Amino acid sequence: MAGQNKLLRLREVITENLRVQRDGQQINYINVGNALQDACSKQNHAIFARRGCGKTLLLHHSSRALRSNIKSIYLNCEDFKRHSFPNVLIEILSSLFRELERNLHGWFGKKKRSRDIIKSIIAKLSNLQRTADVQDEDIKRKNSSNDEAGIEASVGTDIDRLTMKFSTNNKINEKEEVERSFKIHREKLQELDRWLPELKERIRDFFKISAETDAIIIQLDDLYHLKRTDQAFVVDYIHRLCKDVPLYYKIATLRHASTLYADRDGQPIGAQERHDYQPINIDYTFNDFNKVLDQNWKILKQFGEKADLSEDEIQGLFKGEGFARLVMAGGGVPRDVLSLFNEVLPEVSSRDDKIGKDDVRILSRSNFERKIEELKQDSKGDEQDDLIRGIYIIRQFCLEKRTNMFVVQERMLQQNDKWRALFYRLLDYRIIHSCAVALTHKSQEGTYQAFAIDIGCYAHLRKLQGKFTEIDISSRDAKEKMRSSPVLDASKLSDLFRTVPANVEEALLSPDIAE
Repeated sequence: MAGQNKLLRLREVITENLRVQRDGQQINYINVGNALQDACSKQNHAIFARRGCGKTLLLHHSSRALRSNIKSIYLNCEDFKRHSFPNVLIEILSSLFRELERNLHGWFGKKKRSRDIIKSIIAKLSNLQRTADVQDEDIKRKNSSNDEAGIEASVGTDIDRLTMKFSTNNKINEKEEVERSFKIHREKLQELDRWLPELKERIRDFFKISAETDAIIIQLDDLYHLKRTDQAFVVDYIHRLCKDVPLYYKIATLRHASTLYADRDGQPIGAQERHDYQPINIDYTFNDFNKVLDQNWKILKQFGEKADLSEDEIQGLFKGEGFARLVMAGGGVPRDVLSLFNEVLPEVSSRDDKIGKDDVRILSRSNFERKIEELKQDSKGDEQDDLIRGIYIIRQFCLEKRTNMFVVQERMLQQNDKWRALFYRLLDYRIIHSCAVALTHKSQEGTYQAFAIDIGCYAHLRKLQGKFTEIDISSRDAKEKMRSSPVLDASKLSDLFRTVPANVEEALLSPDIAE
């Protein structure tokens, strides 16, 4: 095994880079396919992947790889979390032009005309924000006095409620609430819309003055942090701002927690995939486990190089199926895999041992609990309850069937909004993992998607040893075995929901129940 000092340095390097920081160490994105090339191109893109797959890293690496005549401006939407509309859009635009002002001399030279244009734009945005604050208060007062069917039509309405209400029956009210929110948004956008042609003309003038910078890429990271009802409006304005001027956008987000396009009253809002932007999918799924295994190994090797460890020394840290099990426990997501590695390394190195399958099994329980906490922090109250119920019933189904794998008919996912929302949101939180699509079943008609539950749901349960069938997703015959997996359909889901205990979180996490 590598020396203790090197191992300490390796853990330090990983710890400092688990979450990519704007001005942190220059860690390179492990490029697969054309992701890096696309992120550098003068084209609009949306980058989709679960948290921890490298969306932010790809944005930062692409900024360093741009041609000298192309510049980038990075904005993190988490900075605008819980901000009301349209202020959130105005603040994003203000941040964009303030960043441009800070880089004015280096990118465009010391020209008074350029500086005057930027200052006038920032001043206009400041005035618009003050107007929006007053208008927002007027609308809130009107809404508070309008008790329509007991629903408060607040600007902060969350569109997630439209799809995530599994156990209630108030779809009509929710639809009215969302529609009213969109109408309010349109009213508040009027001034910004009237100003847009003038703003774009000033941007064109700005680039005409420049002799060195031909284009600017706007990087909007973690769009999903914005309120769901605001996202399409923000994307719509950014898309229209960039059209026919030398501006291009790269939006990084969770696919199933984002609304980049919506159609309300026949009015398209936002940007449409393939028409207005091209997708860059960089998710690490189990559809090709060996590919995910290789990608995670290259990432760990890169960190090892920064700690002066050779590839042989890194390989010497594992035994048997240790690394494959680590990747499986992390759902293939690099951040989760590295976090687990950092947690298990001190334990095995203290006994001069190597990381094996059992070491990862011991950690799986605490890793699962962390995912539940992350879900609770990110999701809203009613959505949170339903997601935790969803985790409980899926785990109960798999424990009942004594397998880590289950399949869901693709037709059900296409036609049933509430169950599709459940599965896709649990994918986002790495509670379940996609293993195959368009799969035929040996005893059922139709095509299916195959999912594996996170090993944290069962790997720590010693009482299941010898009684639980775990499909090895890295094996050549994994897809064939999936074709015999139990089918989880809408009827079974509804039956299981009726059996959920009152304190579902306690039942899900209680070690007494688990054992």
